[in-house]
Amino acid sequence: MTKSAPSLSAPPAPVRARLSVLDRYLPLWIGAAMVTGLVLGRGVPGLNRALDHVQVAGTSLPIAIGLLIMMYPVLAKVRYGEMNRVATDRRLLVSSLVFNWVVGPAVMFALAWIFLGDLPAYRTGLILVGLARCIAMVLIWNDLACGDDTAAAMLVAINSLFQIVAYAGLGYFYLELLPRWLGLSTSAVQVSMWSIARSVLIFLGIPLVLGYLTRLVGERRRGRAWYEGTLLPRLGPFALYGLLFTIVLLFALQGDAITHQPLDVARIALPLLCYFAIMWSSSFAWGTWLRLPYARSATLAFTAAGNNFELAIAVAIGTFGVTSGQALAGVVGPLIEVPALVGLVYVALWARRRFYPGDESDRDMADTRGGR
Repeated sequence: MTKSAPSLSAPPAPVRARLSVLDRYLPLWIGAAMVTGLVLGRGVPGLNRALDHVQVAGTSLPIAIGLLIMMYPVLAKVRYGEMNRVATDRRLLVSSLVFNWVVGPAVMFALAWIFLGDLPAYRTGLILVGLARCIAMVLIWNDLACGDDTAAAMLVAINSLFQIVAYAGLGYFYLELLPRWLGLSTSAVQVSMWSIARSVLIFLGIPLVLGYLTRLVGERRRGRAWYEGTLLPRLGPFALYGLLFTIVLLFALQGDAITHQPLDVARIALPLLCYFAIMWSSSFAWGTWLRLPYARSATLAFTAAGNNFELAIAVAIGTFGVTSGQALAGVVGPLIEVPALVGLVYVALWARRRFYPGDESDRDMADTRGGR
């Protein structure tokens, strides 16, 4: 099956006409979801407390549900039988590990000290975000940018396993050990390996198992042609429904804090924007230099730029408290990541046309998303 291209790439008129209204105007719906969330967060008293009342792995239950709905259709698209093809691409795997666990944390540490050196709570929260590698929304951004779904699933799984064993140690290194070596102030953070593993098992494990079983059963009963030509187009829209639902809830949950502390949010947002731009552009350029196909370069870039905000928020709240500056920095992360990564989807699609003129991912645009 030819990779389905997203609506963001401004497809030719005949193909564009086959796209749903949701696909065609996705950036508009994302913007509307952000505004809706802010209005609800300010206009409905007690809504943020109600949303955060029941939690799963440190994340609001409604948000957890939205994340699972968002990830399931994307993971159902993965051709699990082709995992070996990705696993043998050492350039991609090694590059992903280096960007996620060496470059990413170091870049966020530097940016946190450059922009928030006088605000230790926000600085610590930002470093915690930089240490948490993405396991959820990165699959959506990668899918919208026509990245390699199979490679994305593989990289997310590998980075998630690495996260379980490395997060606490890196937290100690970047918050205590390295600042002490550099003569800077230090912070202490305690996080258990089980809390990280629980987050990975819930937010990656559940949709991964469901996606695998859906493909396995669907192909055995009806064949691959039916599965990819009929079932996937029906499942596809739910990824975007889940994304929009999650965005509304995220902004509603923190709408009051955002509107009451706009200057603090702006100060936290600036290093985050720099982080996303640096991580995405450097990793995409590296993939291009390695002569990786566009789909894998895009996958490398989005998996390097995204962060696991569920984990970072849970650690910040568990260690410093729900009203702490560290927690606020954690929740600002996804609020900036959503528009920033949507913008980078546009950049990726432009780069495909500019640097990969032979790429065929614009063809058959409605294969799995638009033919509805």
